[in-house]
Amino acid sequence: MTQTDYSAFDPRTPVIVGVGQSVERIEDPGYSGLSAADLAARAAQAALDDSGIADRARALVRVVGAVRTFEDSNAAPSPFGKPDKFPLAVARRLGITPARAVLDKVGGQSPVTILMAMGEAIRSGETDAALIFGAEAMSSARHLSARGETRDWAETDAGAIEDLGLGVKGLLSPLAIAHGVVSPPVAYALMENARRARLGLDQAAYAQAMGDLFAPFSHIAAANPYSSAAAPALSAHDIATPTARNRMVTDPYTIKLVARDQVNQGAAVVLMGLGAALAAGIAPSRMTFVHSATLANEKDILARPAIDAYPAANAAIAAALDIAETTIADCTAFDFYSCFPIPVFNTAIDALGLAPDDPRGLTVTGGLPYFGGAGNNYSMHAVASMVERLRTIGGTGLVGANGGFQSKYAALVLSGDPAPWRPLAHDAIQAVLDAVPDVVPVDRAQGHGIVETCTVWRSKGEPSRAIAIGRMTDGGRFIATAADDAALLHAANTDLIGASVELAWDGSANRFSAAG
Repeated sequence: MTQTDYSAFDPRTPVIVGVGQSVERIEDPGYSGLSAADLAARAAQAALDDSGIADRARALVRVVGAVRTFEDSNAAPSPFGKPDKFPLAVARRLGITPARAVLDKVGGQSPVTILMAMGEAIRSGETDAALIFGAEAMSSARHLSARGETRDWAETDAGAIEDLGLGVKGLLSPLAIAHGVVSPPVAYALMENARRARLGLDQAAYAQAMGDLFAPFSHIAAANPYSSAAAPALSAHDIATPTARNRMVTDPYTIKLVARDQVNQGAAVVLMGLGAALAAGIAPSRMTFVHSATLANEKDILARPAIDAYPAANAAIAAALDIAETTIADCTAFDFYSCFPIPVFNTAIDALGLAPDDPRGLTVTGGLPYFGGAGNNYSMHAVASMVERLRTIGGTGLVGANGGFQSKYAALVLSGDPAPWRPLAHDAIQAVLDAVPDVVPVDRAQGHGIVETCTVWRSKGEPSRAIAIGRMTDGGRFIATAADDAALLHAANTDLIGASVELAWDGSANRFSAAG
């Protein structure tokens, strides 16, 4: 069978026929301060145009799916308001009145899950075409507010949307939150330092490894016209070395190792049934098939047998490759989710054995710290960029999409080569992961413990909070914060991992101090 012989395929097989991206940089001429809905609509129009049949595709769209903005994730409310129904606000701008509009759950995995949900709508006969999109305008919200400017981004649309809810239950335990694990940099730093400890590296050697990993990402971002800022390519030294312009956020992260969430970016994808796409005259060379998609959920950080590991991500990727009947060696392009180094280390480096300087590259966008971490929507940009890359070089691409605190991972295998549609795989993968017993944390720690990992948060360059996780002498896991300034400074100036600490419950939280 040749690539263009589709007679063996169900005409309702969903295929990607259009992708689009948008960006508004504050420093660019013509900057106007677009809202997230505006940016999503621009990206969606670009995706419709990319199909080559924009008007016809628009007329066929009866179902739309949106990635949840940070405002709708209870994470970063905009000072200018927001649409009450984001999917409908974007559809209205495009002249689309969908029969169904879906707003997905929180998390960086959602571009993959909403794509697969919209694919199911096509496969089931609900629609011949579907549009998915997302965007963020957090950079403009901060910039305009700082200048004393205002915008009215509040909108109301009639009609109903299918809101899948936040989906944040289980991302962090109340015990972790009570001890200051409340932001991604802190959570990921704890996991990152646990990996350093497992590898037996000192802080300087590990900083170099992080810089070596991300330097190629920054070079790709510097050449990407959709990057959130016009920034130069960086060396490993530039990335990993603390300076006045590259401050420490929390050990071991400088600001250049952290996802850039202050962005104005949008991305969108148009899906059509194969039969409808062929009937509309879309060239086979413009079609991209989903060969597989998987999703797996991880345990709460404190319940994980190994804090640094990410078995859910590696299981999702392995299953996706297996379902697609391909291997990592056969892939021609990758995009590994890169909010911080450790998700890339866990998947691309540790599990798959790739090198940071793999000639195929580990990202097609430039990664979240350099291209931009557009909220939950980053991997929509990865999908759009991957489709464009595969149209040029052919072969197979792997996209890995991470959510939460290494909490949820979706893997997507794409190719221009035709393949039957396979639903999102989850249950069988999850059953194996769930069979592994949880580690039970100690609510009120008292006595001695050995530190598994630790991080020190910096405020204006000065240590302000230290968090340690480790094991009690009876094997139970503790989490604790520094008992006093002396313990904080000791943690800031000493590599505590592997050290013995004294633990005490003070009536509100567990506290640690250096063992006497």
